[in-house]
Amino acid sequence: MDELMMLRKMVEERDYVGALAIISELDEMVKDDKITKVESFLHILLLHLIKQNAEQRTTKSWNKSIQVAARSIQKSNKRRSAGGSYLKSEELLETIDESFPDALEDAAYEAFEGIYSAEQLAAMINPTEIKQKAIELIKP
Repeated sequence: MDELMMLRKMVEERDYVGALAIISELDEMVKDDKITKVESFLHILLLHLIKQNAEQRTTKSWNKSIQVAARSIQKSNKRRSAGGSYLKSEELLETIDESFPDALEDAAYEAFEGIYSAEQLAAMINPTEIKQKAIELIKP
């Protein structure tokens, strides 16, 4: 990584302002990567919660996907060394809101064998209930 070599050089040269700027940039890169990972698992979680809510049923496969996605979100969002989370509660809620339309689109393709559009499926579900369930599953 070029950034690490630059960081080493700056520390050796006692350019602490430059070194701190690189550390901030690296931290931001890590956070962006973690957010992307959380969003990916969140999409899967919401997709299956939407299908459950719409069809008023579940399958072992959906339950397992929900369980794995929720655990993966918890794991990806956890700051191991520093403690805490990459995404705070408000950011997590925003991410759920942002991810919901894409998950709904994919759920429309899968639920009821794809006979309903995303708009039609949206009329059959309770988005608030689904989002709340997602939060409950994600919280450790």
